[in-house]
Amino acid sequence: MKVLYAIQGTGNGHISRAREIVPILKSMVPTDVLISGYQAEVEFPFNVDYRYNGLSFIFGKKGGIDLVKTFKKSNLFRLVKEIINLPVKKYDLVINDFEPVSAWACMLKGVKCVGLSHQAAVISLNAPKPNHADWIGKAILHNYAPTKKNIGFHFKAYNKSTFTPVIRQEIRQLETTKQDFYLVYLPAYSDEILTEVFTKISSVRWHVFSKHAKSEKFHKNVWIRPINNGQFIQNLAACNGLLCGAGFEAPAEALYLKKKLLVIPMKMQYEQACNAAALREMGVFVLQEFNASKIPFIAMWIKETSMVNVNYQDNTKKILIQLLQENLNYIEKSISSLEQPKPIFNY
Repeated sequence: MKVLYAIQGTGNGHISRAREIVPILKSMVPTDVLISGYQAEVEFPFNVDYRYNGLSFIFGKKGGIDLVKTFKKSNLFRLVKEIINLPVKKYDLVINDFEPVSAWACMLKGVKCVGLSHQAAVISLNAPKPNHADWIGKAILHNYAPTKKNIGFHFKAYNKSTFTPVIRQEIRQLETTKQDFYLVYLPAYSDEILTEVFTKISSVRWHVFSKHAKSEKFHKNVWIRPINNGQFIQNLAACNGLLCGAGFEAPAEALYLKKKLLVIPMKMQYEQACNAAALREMGVFVLQEFNASKIPFIAMWIKETSMVNVNYQDNTKKILIQLLQENLNYIEKSISSLEQPKPIFNY
């Protein structure tokens, strides 16, 4: 019995979740790993069997996707070739974290594929949605990496097939403090825009991890440095609060660590608009854009003392065992020897 676990490589969240899921999967069944995309900075602590260009979105510097660079980087002929050549029929099951090459290959070749992603939860009926309509954004979420069955992760369990976030062990094991600085990760904004705003809020220090910086830079009360996973985690444990995009993993980890949180959804990113709607319902501060006019709002957030309480239990292994039991014809001896959990989700 063999499994292919396919990961979207655009952004760091999918890789962070995979760092937790892949070792568990490999301990239970023979598992190969596929990654497509090229926008993640988080390192892979496991072997990758397939690397594809896939279809990635390129972050801009003004708060959204750079459509010109995205179009230039896209190669539909290469994408189709990757889909056709991927040998998905050698696997009994493909587990897909919003990864397009394997999803479409399974669709075309009739191989069983289960979505295991945040996006699967976002598109579910009970999950919060923004007030504005975005038919293009909805179409992308439904068709970018289509799967017939889905298990999702979200900030709250909105239905029986949605679970709270996968919090990696390196986050769960952190000892937290509250030092006199705020952590920033806004990859869709340029260092210049961030510096212009944060230097005007001189009462606090800002530690900015930048997708665009090649080396460390200091501007008065602003410290900008290239993305480094280990350093980011250390800063997350010690910061007073996190200001970041309305992605999934970083906000979830901040909530788990009981850090103040302010999110800014990327422009033209329906998924992040949905995340922002969910977080706002929970009491998290949300800004729709980032510029000097928002300084009073950011200052109000800095003064806020109330916290959003969450209970993110470690159910990852239990979910994966149940997924394998319900989707494979038979389970390896390593699975059958484990304590059999009660069913915890329904499609």
